[in-house]
Amino acid sequence: MLSCRRLRKTYQTDRGPVDAVRGVDLDVAARHYVAVIGRSGSGKSSLMAMIGGLSQPSAGSILIEGADIWSFNDNAMAQFRNRRIGYIFQFASLLPTLRAIDNVALPALLDRHSGTADTYNRAAQLLTEVGLGSHFDAYPSEMSAGEQRRTVIARALINNPILLLADEPTSDLDVETESEIMALLLNVNHERGTTLILVTHNLALASKAEQVVQIADGAIVP
Repeated sequence: MLSCRRLRKTYQTDRGPVDAVRGVDLDVAARHYVAVIGRSGSGKSSLMAMIGGLSQPSAGSILIEGADIWSFNDNAMAQFRNRRIGYIFQFASLLPTLRAIDNVALPALLDRHSGTADTYNRAAQLLTEVGLGSHFDAYPSEMSAGEQRRTVIARALINNPILLLADEPTSDLDVETESEIMALLLNVNHERGTTLILVTHNLALASKAEQVVQIADGAIVP
């Protein structure tokens, strides 16, 4: 469902060009859990940003379900990202002035693909599924780090994405909470059939993946 060919990302700096990703070829099968590992600064996040349609490649192509996503115009890209890709970043990234249920509903409300009542019913269902059925009206400041991360997972699922990208989503959590969040992500992968690509430094989490991709100096290690 995902195919990257000769993918490259070069950043222009005061000291000259820096190659963050260098000629990556990557294939990911639908419904698989893929772990991306590597040292800090190896290019993992740059790779994820390109796959997720957030950072344009300097060269190469990315096909998701056969669609060359970087051939889209801005409006088509924004719609594709919102409807087809779910994002879970290292930090919770919730809007502090919105309740949990509003944060979860927001991507669907922006898309205007369904009515407000249906969107909020689905947001409530997702929050219940991630164990936050009593936290609909809670603001991010009133939730623990683990509860915030659960809210982010619910938000990432509101539009039924085919691809879930998680960039070190448990790195700032304690061991018990990390285990709970990872169990939720694996359940999404197994029960919903959502393809999961997870960046992690935790080799125990990576060991559960069908495919492990190691990145070093911007390239995949054979």
